[in-house]
Amino acid sequence: MNKEKMPFQVWILTLAAFAIGTAEFVIAGILPQIATSLSITEGQAGYLISAYALAIVIGGPILTIYLARFNKKYVLLGLMALFIIGNILSALAPTYHYLLLSRVIAGLVQGPFYGIGAVVATNLVSQKMAGRAVGQMFAGLTLANVLGVPAGTWISLQFGWHNTFFTVAAFGALAMFFIILSIKSTGHSEAKNVKEQLRAFKNPMLLMSLAITALSWSGFMALYGYLAPIATHISGYSEHAVTWILVIVGIGLIIGNILGGRSADKDLKKASMFWAVAMIISLIIVGLVIENQILFVIAAFIFGVASFANVPAMQLRVMNHGGEGQELAATANISAFNLANAFGGFLGGIVIDSQLGAGMIPYFAIIIPIIGLVFIAKANNAEKK
Repeated sequence: MNKEKMPFQVWILTLAAFAIGTAEFVIAGILPQIATSLSITEGQAGYLISAYALAIVIGGPILTIYLARFNKKYVLLGLMALFIIGNILSALAPTYHYLLLSRVIAGLVQGPFYGIGAVVATNLVSQKMAGRAVGQMFAGLTLANVLGVPAGTWISLQFGWHNTFFTVAAFGALAMFFIILSIKSTGHSEAKNVKEQLRAFKNPMLLMSLAITALSWSGFMALYGYLAPIATHISGYSEHAVTWILVIVGIGLIIGNILGGRSADKDLKKASMFWAVAMIISLIIVGLVIENQILFVIAAFIFGVASFANVPAMQLRVMNHGGEGQELAATANISAFNLANAFGGFLGGIVIDSQLGAGMIPYFAIIIPIIGLVFIAKANNAEKK
């Protein structure tokens, strides 16, 4: 009886998360090709990360409030349809500004999909499995990094970056098909009204939990979003080597996600502090060994493990304090993740286009996460009382 199985529907949510995660992170692998094709700097190409992330930050909570009253199955299908359209527009984008706009359209989907999906996932399992259910859904993000991003990078190198976005749209269509088959048309009747959902945000612990996510996570995209130019310009790898480097880092993300889910279920307070510190240390290590090809890849792998181990703890902490507005709180946390991603993409873009160069990105990436440690310590103390 102890071996509770993960429901099939959670695996379908994982597939959808894979498609959406690939769309978000694939820029990390194809950034140099986009920069060359559109005659822009790599820093400007990096702002495509920020545009997508800001769409999630702003659009996610607003869409979730509006969509909460509707049948969840049709909401998920509608979001996937918008996702497919956004990526087809990206594939067809003739200029940088059109590509920016299409990234915003695709980015609107992620917040409500992950927020609603995380709540659906936890409702499908017992409370003791909640952390693992959230971790399972977010495994779609890690799989996107192991399979989707390297595959998208390879497609870009072989057939052009436009075809990468067409492929992402095709994955979206596949996920949509399985949602039609497997997700039941239930769970919409209990939607809370907007005032009830917003009331949850009067809880200072919820606000602190969201701040922890935004601050502690900001180091991730600052480095990950610029792995391709760092690997080619500083570590001396070829463009084609970037594909397998991203696979290795992606394997680290999967391991981190599994470790993070288990440690969050065991002791949320200890897990959140331990993994936040581990990510900061891993960024420093990457900076120290960045010019050594072998050590750089090993350090980037460790960074992958340490960074994604934070995700289940961050999401679970927010949902624990979400009260009557759990869905909106979960979506707000996706916004917090992406506020960090937007800042990380922006910071990395500034550093790479400056005289400092790509080699200094890991050191700049630790500044905000260090502030995050203070908030984690405060939250842990408050929860003991």
